[in-house]
Amino acid sequence: MEILEEKVKVLVEALPYIKKFTGKTFVIKFGGSIMENEEAKAAFIEDIVLMKLIGINLIIIHGGGPKISENLKDLGIESNFINGLRVTNRETMKVVEMVLAGYINKEIVFKINDQGVKAIGISGKDGGFIRARKKYIYNEDGKVDLGFVGEVEEIKVEFLEDLIEKGYIPVVAPTGFDKDGNSYNINADYVASSISFTLKAEKLILLTDVEGLYRDINDKSTFISQLTKGEARQLISTGIINGGMLPKIECCISAIENGTKNIHMIDGRKKHCLLLEIFTDTGIGTMIREGA
Repeated sequence: MEILEEKVKVLVEALPYIKKFTGKTFVIKFGGSIMENEEAKAAFIEDIVLMKLIGINLIIIHGGGPKISENLKDLGIESNFINGLRVTNRETMKVVEMVLAGYINKEIVFKINDQGVKAIGISGKDGGFIRARKKYIYNEDGKVDLGFVGEVEEIKVEFLEDLIEKGYIPVVAPTGFDKDGNSYNINADYVASSISFTLKAEKLILLTDVEGLYRDINDKSTFISQLTKGEARQLISTGIINGGMLPKIECCISAIENGTKNIHMIDGRKKHCLLLEIFTDTGIGTMIREGA
């Protein structure tokens, strides 16, 4: 009887959130090492299906760095990174497209469709969806050319809206194209951020392989459950946010400034992390919101 009462309590707690978010749009970035965890991946698909069935519009953007590196290694192609970005020549770009838009994208789409919910896989070339431009980085040696690494120039929002209106979950491989037809490898966090603010999404959710943000990563008591974009800027300026977390938070700030209402960073390794974050009072990750 106690177990049944606990289940009822969970449903009652979730009810106001279900009412609040039905008909809203969530953009979810899923990737990295989480994709290698079969248990977490299966729970992620279940969460997606449930959220869609209660009327939330979803767009999924996935990464695939480890699988790309694995395929490049099998082909005898070395992987090189500068500032966390993969140096991508034409040969590497062919592998990136094959892995992202082919293998990984279609696997996610199949698993969602297999649960009775409509999903469709797309890349930046489909429907002229993601127009990109070449990305350069700058260091002490000056301007660095990364090859076919891009950044988002334009999102064709009508294409996404049409798919959502027809009841599909778009599953997006983060590649784009330029006016000359060249393909570009784009960081999935930046694609997710661009899509979320172009759609003025209710939420941008980044599934990571950490619990969220800490003021001191070595002190679990310093976990940050909520902060404003202004507080996030302060953490960057003081060096508390650095390394691989820095570009993620910069994406979050950009998304908030351009119209995304709330951003959640949650631990994708935890089973049913999406449901725990969105439909419970306490949540499990870090939420970033508008504010000085």
